[in-house]
Amino acid sequence: MPSPSSASSPSVWRDADFRRLWAGQTASQLGEHTMLIVLPLFAVLALDADAGQLGALRAVGQAPVLLLSLLAGAWVDRWRARTVMVVTDAARAVVLGAAAVAGLLGLLGLPALSMVAFTVGALSVLFDVAYQASLVRLVRRDQLLPGNSALEGSRSAAQIGGPALGGGLVSLLSAPVAAASGALFFAMSFASLRRIRRAEAVPEHHEPAPRVRQQIRDGLRFVAGHPLLRAVCLASAAFQFSFAATMTVYLLFLPRELHLTGATVGLVLAATGPGALLGSVLAARLPRRYGHGVVLVSGAVLGNGALLWVPALHGSSAVTVAALLAVNFVFGAFGQLVNVTVMSVRQAVTPDGMQGRAAATITFVGMGCTPLGSLLGGLLAQEWGLRTSLLVTTAGMMLSPAVMAASPLVRLGRRLAL
Repeated sequence: MPSPSSASSPSVWRDADFRRLWAGQTASQLGEHTMLIVLPLFAVLALDADAGQLGALRAVGQAPVLLLSLLAGAWVDRWRARTVMVVTDAARAVVLGAAAVAGLLGLLGLPALSMVAFTVGALSVLFDVAYQASLVRLVRRDQLLPGNSALEGSRSAAQIGGPALGGGLVSLLSAPVAAASGALFFAMSFASLRRIRRAEAVPEHHEPAPRVRQQIRDGLRFVAGHPLLRAVCLASAAFQFSFAATMTVYLLFLPRELHLTGATVGLVLAATGPGALLGSVLAARLPRRYGHGVVLVSGAVLGNGALLWVPALHGSSAVTVAALLAVNFVFGAFGQLVNVTVMSVRQAVTPDGMQGRAAATITFVGMGCTPLGSLLGGLLAQEWGLRTSLLVTTAGMMLSPAVMAASPLVRLGRRLAL
């Protein structure tokens, strides 16, 4: 994990509540990234799921983003972010613990696996919106960039350990053991986040349902009416749709076309973690040196473009594995650089009372496309074959930097004086 001194300014780390948020988010992200590889690999390796079934499983797990993001934003803006994060962590630990027991009893088939994926996905939507809003409530505006760099650095650490741990546990032990490890990480996050003591200026009582609908409409209008946030939405939608399709094909391409074991697949995917860790560190420096717009567009081109090399690979030799590690490292580094920079732009231009709804609206528009992307990836893999489908879906990821280059985002300078 990144040390405080390497990820952020000392002033941020003097805050005990920020340290608790960072520790809890790290454990939660490690659990989430472990499950992102455990559930699909269990379906492919243990249940012999075909391309269509894997696409459907991934779509079910991603559907809550489309169904719940806007409600999550309204709820987070009216509730304490700490409460939302603590409750969702506890619930995810219980669900995955139950899944582990079901797996040991031989009851974890594709239908049950889909129910687990949907439930964990729904709880993750709430957690992700809450943790993004919580930072604004904990630190000053001038600490957002280093604070985001620290939090995204912890997510990078999770990306290093999560896929490797998940792939190794599924390959060497069993899916129930892997599910139990996810439950443990969410329990650790629960223990850390519940120790946050700072009071948040958020109403404690619920308002009538019509007010929630009005809040959702206000969030949609705010994002749609802001040229920078509107561009972020469109670029995010283009990326997430293509990336979801790519990952569905990718998770089939690695074991079936390149004949990699589950542990090797986990190792290859984990390479995005060290890259993302580097990207988080760079995100605290490069936008202020070269300008936010330049970093956004060039980072997206380099990161997304790296995946275009994967369809050219053949076999499971050491050279192939090394090439996959390099590709995922580059993708992780520049992808994380873009993620942190985009988050800082969003937080800087959004009023405090709109943070949750703005984050949720962007998540709804961007991540809401992922179920369709996953289904498309499975369909293309069945109709066109894995190699051709992977080339088409990775090429589609280049739409995201094209959208940013044609928007006001490209003109952002070194300071976000907005």
